[in-house]
Amino acid sequence: MRKRIVLLGATGSIGASTLRVAAAHPDRFEVVGLAAGRDARGLKALAERFGVRHLALAAPNAEGIPHGEEALRALAALPEADLTVMAIAGMAGYAPTLAAIDAGHDVALATKEVLVMAGTEVMRRRAERGVRLLPLDSEHSAIFQCLQSTASQPACVRMGAEPKAEERVAEVILTASGGPFFRRKAIDWAKVTAAEALNHPRWSMGPKVTIDSATMMNKGLEMIEALHLFALRPDQLRVWVHPQSIVHSFVRFRDGALMAQLAQPDMALPIQYALTWPDRAAHAPVEPMSLAQMQGLEFAEPDLDRFPCLRLVFEALPQGDWTHPVLTLANEVAVKAFLAGRISADRIAGVIETCLEQGAAPFDEIVRRAEAAVGA
Repeated sequence: MRKRIVLLGATGSIGASTLRVAAAHPDRFEVVGLAAGRDARGLKALAERFGVRHLALAAPNAEGIPHGEEALRALAALPEADLTVMAIAGMAGYAPTLAAIDAGHDVALATKEVLVMAGTEVMRRRAERGVRLLPLDSEHSAIFQCLQSTASQPACVRMGAEPKAEERVAEVILTASGGPFFRRKAIDWAKVTAAEALNHPRWSMGPKVTIDSATMMNKGLEMIEALHLFALRPDQLRVWVHPQSIVHSFVRFRDGALMAQLAQPDMALPIQYALTWPDRAAHAPVEPMSLAQMQGLEFAEPDLDRFPCLRLVFEALPQGDWTHPVLTLANEVAVKAFLAGRISADRIAGVIETCLEQGAAPFDEIVRRAEAAVGA
């Protein structure tokens, strides 16, 4: 029987890779619902290509496609679906993710803000409804693959009394490409342009995620996501810069063993693993790694003085969960302002730091504080 998939974020890079996987395995997957942000024509073209009737958009449109949060929630909870793929950028993915969980659907999650902002609530609802939360990010997929065994299960898929994988873990090491600036001897963030920051050497992503990669804030957000997915403590998390993006993450176990997952820097493979889990497909639309490609791999600890956004995350996490939405929302407001030309790149870290200094607050107040810091 084919697995029936709803895909939210269909016209983005994760959506494109998901549809590439679905097209490579027509015997295993059927796409039954598609959603996007504003691209009505692009969404209709995909619907025609994959024979999909159920559509939704975040924004109003002239094509008569249902739109708004309620439309996205309804699509995420589509009764005939087996799995909801959540690839909508930012907090717009939060309500649809909860709708999918409440409908009893497993969720393959690429929208890190959902867990960064409300990970405790999402993981509680997941456990109550007895569904799995399957990581799509390459780093979290790597950790997920390393943690699974016949002896224990990761928190994101654990259904009850199985032994806890996190009890075997000494530390988790998230790898980072370093973005476009890792090899620069000095970075003057005040002079960095949006075009420079968007010129990622390895990955093709949306603008916001690409800027986060340049500042390495994306790795900080991924640390928070890992805390929730795998029930870890902040002191168990490390970051290593790995420019080749072949080793996607490491797990060091308490007995000293170090496990890693290696693959091409192509999102299709972690997406396919989430869609086929707990099975592995016999092939993927990705070239397999050769031993020759693994020669000369580089690893380095990040210089937190050169990447102040990541430094702020390391400093904030031990203070508690209240820092998670502050880090996320302040960064989101600041990156948006940078892309709009309202602030320079060095102000991104400054806005985040200002909001952290002001302490815990409701989501809307954090946004207000961040916007005030941008305008200051």
